[in-house]
Amino acid sequence: MARVRVTAEPDLDAPTLVEGLPGVGLVGKITTDHLIGTFDMEYVASIECDGVPPVTIYDEDSRDVLPPVRVYADESRDLLALQSDVPISRQATADFSDCFTEWLASRDATPLYLSGLPIEDHDPSTLPDVFGIATTDATASRLQDHGIETPPERGLIGGPTGALINAASESSVDAAGLVVESDPQFPDPAAAKRLIEVTIEPLADVDVPTDDLVDRAEEIREQKQQLAKAMQEAGDEEATQARPMRMFQ
Repeated sequence: MARVRVTAEPDLDAPTLVEGLPGVGLVGKITTDHLIGTFDMEYVASIECDGVPPVTIYDEDSRDVLPPVRVYADESRDLLALQSDVPISRQATADFSDCFTEWLASRDATPLYLSGLPIEDHDPSTLPDVFGIATTDATASRLQDHGIETPPERGLIGGPTGALINAASESSVDAAGLVVESDPQFPDPAAAKRLIEVTIEPLADVDVPTDDLVDRAEEIREQKQQLAKAMQEAGDEEATQARPMRMFQ
């Protein structure tokens, strides 16, 4: 059974949540790590369920002990971020998504769910395409107002992020699924930068410095490479990713 364990209750007014579960290109993970570090966000909650490995996380130059799946907050920006250092197992996806969706709804939060679309002929010199889908007409209108494109073809979003979007839709929670073309094998800071600039900044109404995502691209890739390998070994069911439906035809 899943539950959200709150360690601090921030003063927020209809916040925006940015989700960063591990997936293709680790675009969500890189994005939320960047937001949390850039804005020095406060750790406020953890998510506990059978599908989250019982491991301990620690940070450089700190003795703090942290759970593997955490929620951070920035009161001044009305911003939440879901950060995970481990994949969520397939068996726990339904409980995890239902529990977290209920918690978000109780706080009138609007989640932005992030996913990478693997591009085999990845060209790092070109800007990756970005598109968005929505669980409600209100969110669809916001995507339209900010010039965020619709999907170029029929597809699906799998893994825990797909389950979270589905749970939001079933509960009539305003939510967006934001997809960016990304490297299918390696951490992709450039795709995360594009996702931030095209979608996160306008939808969350925040200004996010992103130059260091490019300047530190090699360092970020090295830091995230072990997790990226673990996600590839975990397989499609535990990795967040978007896929064209033609792959199944």
